[in-house]
Amino acid sequence: MSRNKCFAAIDLGTNSCRLLIANQYKKYLFSEAYSVKLGEGMYEHMKFTPEAMNRGLECFYKLKQIMDRYHIVKTRAIATASCRMAQNSQEFIDKVFHESMIKIEVIDGYEEARLNLKGALEHVRGKTEYVVLYDLGGGSTEITLATNTQNPKIIHTISIPWGARNSSEAFDLVEYDAEKAQKLHDEIARYANDFVKDSKLDEIRNKVCFVATSSTPLRYVSMIEKFGKYDRDKADGHVIQCKDVDEQIAGVYKLTREQMMENLYIGQKRSTIFTAACVIFKTIYDCLGAKEITASLKSAKDGIVSELIDEYNKEHSRKNHGKVNKISQRNSRSTPTDRAC
Repeated sequence: MSRNKCFAAIDLGTNSCRLLIANQYKKYLFSEAYSVKLGEGMYEHMKFTPEAMNRGLECFYKLKQIMDRYHIVKTRAIATASCRMAQNSQEFIDKVFHESMIKIEVIDGYEEARLNLKGALEHVRGKTEYVVLYDLGGGSTEITLATNTQNPKIIHTISIPWGARNSSEAFDLVEYDAEKAQKLHDEIARYANDFVKDSKLDEIRNKVCFVATSSTPLRYVSMIEKFGKYDRDKADGHVIQCKDVDEQIAGVYKLTREQMMENLYIGQKRSTIFTAACVIFKTIYDCLGAKEITASLKSAKDGIVSELIDEYNKEHSRKNHGKVNKISQRNSRSTPTDRAC
């Protein structure tokens, strides 16, 4: 059991649920991602299936057990695209609270982009004047243009209502099919091209670097660098050339579902959604005109933990300052005789 004051962030996505625990010095004590597949089977009726809800409940029960091993003083649990879209998301959120006492906050696309920025810019901060960050999730994809500063200012952001999980179901795209892939490409390109136009990206292109979060770019790094298997920690912060990613994607498109299951960079859990992820990821960097991308493991959960710790430290600084003032006031009211006693 840790004696440190600890802070926990939970990021519940359409496919994965991530838990990060850090102490008051921002040292990471625990970090893990769990495959919950909350959005599996959701697309047809826009409802979580009973099986998906049970997986989610089991996950949060496990998270509570892990968190109980630490002295958690502040927690923030967020949910993104799938909980924004599912008609029965409130039912699921209520069940999670009943089972684990963890309160889930459903955030909008803007807040999701803001938190991702807060966490993901560590590897590129100060490198350029601006940054374009895109986060490919299971049920949505956020693209954001912001200042590349300590406290980044969002200039323009969009939330595309397609991610790896829901697009693989909607476009029936598990194994590569040129016609189905083209339909998904056209859908994503419509949003991405609007982003380029509305953000006026072309006017500042030589002042921009590109950062991508989620496991997809980290898997490409692992492939390109020939790690031998998917290694998210080793891949974090690597810069990849888009032409090299093109080669890896072309190879993925030749694989069957069974081959993807056996592939050490993809695996069973990603085998049903990785083709769609490849289509979305490539469409976006092509539309953005990116030549290279920094892959980041850090994302919304890191931004949450950082903010929780900063808020806690400010609160305690104010309290301590208040105590000092009260003591000073009390001493100033006392007489010399009082102080001698």
